[in-house]
Amino acid sequence: MAMTITKQTAATKLTAYLHHEITLAQLVDWAETALLDGAFAPRDAIVLSAVIARLGLADVRAFGLTWDDCEQFLRQLGYAAHVEVAAAGVPVGSVHEKPGRKYGSK
Repeated sequence: MAMTITKQTAATKLTAYLHHEITLAQLVDWAETALLDGAFAPRDAIVLSAVIARLGLADVRAFGLTWDDCEQFLRQLGYAAHVEVAAAGVPVGSVHEKPGRKYGSK
């Protein structure tokens, strides 16, 4: 039975790649499998096939996969990417400063 691929499915895979939860090779493998064996949600088939086909080529030197590509794909899938920067070695979300207040004051 073919897996049904939705915009959310594709966005979740791309997000996993951006969070370093899967490798580029794993993303490409998923995309190739989805193209061959997957069933795209009918109302999103055109967008899904375009985005997933491009992800399937991400390991080819001539194509690659840039941050701009990822942002564009997520937009096409109905999502937005947000970047959060933290000091190295500091877990994201553990440093909070309040604008206009000295760091560490309440």
